[in-house]
Amino acid sequence: MFRSTPPLTPPSGWWTRPWYIAFLAIISIIPLIRPEVPPLVDLMGHMGRYRVELSAPSSPLLTEYFSFQWALMGNLGVDLLIIPMAKLFGLELGVKLIVMMVPPLTLTGFLLIAREVHGRLPATAGLVAPFAYCWPFQWGFINYVLAMALALNAFALWLYLARMGRVRLRAILFVPIGCLVWLAHGFAWGVLGLLAFSAEIVRMRDVEGRGYVEALWRGALHCLPLAPPMLLMLLWRSGDVQGETADWFNWKAKYVYLVSSLRTQWMEFDIWLVSLLILLVLFGIGSIGWRRVGVDMRRTLGVATLVLIIAYVLMPRIVIGSAYADMRLAPYVVAIGVLGLVPRTTNRVALGAIAAVALAIFGVRVWQATVQFAGISAYQEKQLAALDHVDRNARIFALVDLPCLSRWESPRLEHLGAMAIVRREAFVNGQWTMAGAQLLSIKYAPAKGYAEDPTQVMRPRRCRAPRSRSIESSIALFPRDAFDYLWLINASRDRWPINDPSLKLIWNGGERGALYRIQEDVPPFRFKPVR
Repeated sequence: MFRSTPPLTPPSGWWTRPWYIAFLAIISIIPLIRPEVPPLVDLMGHMGRYRVELSAPSSPLLTEYFSFQWALMGNLGVDLLIIPMAKLFGLELGVKLIVMMVPPLTLTGFLLIAREVHGRLPATAGLVAPFAYCWPFQWGFINYVLAMALALNAFALWLYLARMGRVRLRAILFVPIGCLVWLAHGFAWGVLGLLAFSAEIVRMRDVEGRGYVEALWRGALHCLPLAPPMLLMLLWRSGDVQGETADWFNWKAKYVYLVSSLRTQWMEFDIWLVSLLILLVLFGIGSIGWRRVGVDMRRTLGVATLVLIIAYVLMPRIVIGSAYADMRLAPYVVAIGVLGLVPRTTNRVALGAIAAVALAIFGVRVWQATVQFAGISAYQEKQLAALDHVDRNARIFALVDLPCLSRWESPRLEHLGAMAIVRREAFVNGQWTMAGAQLLSIKYAPAKGYAEDPTQVMRPRRCRAPRSRSIESSIALFPRDAFDYLWLINASRDRWPINDPSLKLIWNGGERGALYRIQEDVPPFRFKPVR
């Protein structure tokens, strides 16, 4: 299918200098400098878990509200890393520094892969830079994107050692490397395995001259050093791991996830950019295009792209109870394809122009993310001002007024309530629970049915999940004796409860957001809940 590109390394230029990789990595940090807490959708929910994890055994967080049991599983990246980081910098700054590591590590992984495959960075390599802020990162799948950053750098090392003929050393090194990537997140370990297998197939064919069948089984044999985590997965899955694997071949969702690979706040630009990149990858895969202006695809990453496409098509939306499994892979499918591209032209002026356009596009993304993160963070901190009026170790029932998921822009407030755990060591509803698949569980029985995720999420009726509650019905039905406060996050004034003597308004955020203290021994005003 591929017409192999000429065995010549791409022409040199300013984009092939070592400082170019360092420059892209450094500027990728800029959007995360100003926000006190990186405004990623799920991150604050994870931070609530980290606070429980780091709490003293005598803390009410562990004695009354939550249980935290360590277990060996492929989803422990930041949960482990935050232990030393919190001791050095505190929880919030420690998390921020870890998150700030992810974009530059992702970029170095991408660009080192490109340099290994091409022998020198092609002018198109910079087009991959926006994927450092891909949708899984924006969503706050922090263990996954950290593990993917490690996996990408590990794959670059895999290619380097193969090029140097150090296959035996590679086999020794990748036993612990594979285990570490799996420990950070099992999905990333799976992607690393697919990339390594793809590269070995091509190496067997192009370097050692093996036949197709022999290349397949020898490629699999060379990937055995990555296999030990399979034993760890068997141990993990043999425990009390519940959660379904479902929603196969949801084509509409897969299309949305693919075009959302670079989803932020600017829909037209996001879709235009990822569509252009997908088109370029398709041109490369088919080895089609104009004779002098088109692009080619290096076989190593061309095969890897095809393998990832197959994995994306076959992967269900929900894996072991973890939603958005295929969505997490989508940006990396496109990114690996972009890395395999090399312009056919050798004209240095044209190549310089391509590299300059790639750099300009990333500059726009960095500027956009910087402004966006600053604005979202400022609004989040405005809502978090309610916590100044909350007693330590209190019990809070939080409701977040959110738009439909179909809306391109996200206010990123789904798990803002978890900051009450972080800053006030309070109990608040909204933590994820899944036996055997989460380290944290909720043991506060009085809040049963009003404690877990997504009891805090309130969406408009037109896009609400079946049998889910509205703000009004949640306020009417939640157990008052189980909580000390009702916290309405981002709720407009027309959603605030009135004429309810059991709720005393003690803080309001202007037109959005309110905090109520629940009055003991005062019966609530009863009305028919609105569904």
